[in-house]
Amino acid sequence: MPRTAVIAGVGPGLGESLADLGEHALAVRTDVTDREQVESGFETVREAFGPVDVLVNHASGGAWKGLRGIDPGEFERAMAVGPTGGLLCSQEAVADMQEEGGTIIFTGATSAVRGRGGAIGFSAAKFAVRGMAESMARELGPEGIHVAHVVIDGQIATPGAVAGTDRDEEEFLDPDAIADSYWHLVDQERSSWTLELDLRPHVEEF
Repeated sequence: MPRTAVIAGVGPGLGESLADLGEHALAVRTDVTDREQVESGFETVREAFGPVDVLVNHASGGAWKGLRGIDPGEFERAMAVGPTGGLLCSQEAVADMQEEGGTIIFTGATSAVRGRGGAIGFSAAKFAVRGMAESMARELGPEGIHVAHVVIDGQIATPGAVAGTDRDEEEFLDPDAIADSYWHLVDQERSSWTLELDLRPHVEEF
């Protein structure tokens, strides 16, 4: 059956692969940290495709700096884009999912379960997003809304990442393959929902 999906955070790599899964797409330039823009963006999607069935909270940010190097504003920006943006988008999406159910997926990272040195803003934001996903899953699951968190353990094969290194391509995650796994979460039968999914290349150490 046709579904209306919002991908919050689209760029080269996984965001693009997720958006390409649909037959029809609409780009809506939106600052996910701004409530009014999020509300307007979702309304634009509803007018074009109908109520939202799927939300992927994919936007993230964070200066790659440690405790002594990061500016408080940079830290706040990381928290605003990931956790706060995910909150605002989820509140909008859930309003459409209360009768028929739906799926909300958060894109996580290894830093969501193991803080990364020299990346305090990114790590804090990803930890927060993971906590949000777990909390929302417990709250919304009984209402038929599937919430899942995906740990991306490794580097995604974006054009820039692959071109700028001599690493073997098998060390990268294929964004199209990740997108297929996201769609599997959407299609899961509610008797066996996944809360957290780890994805990594077969050569990745963990």
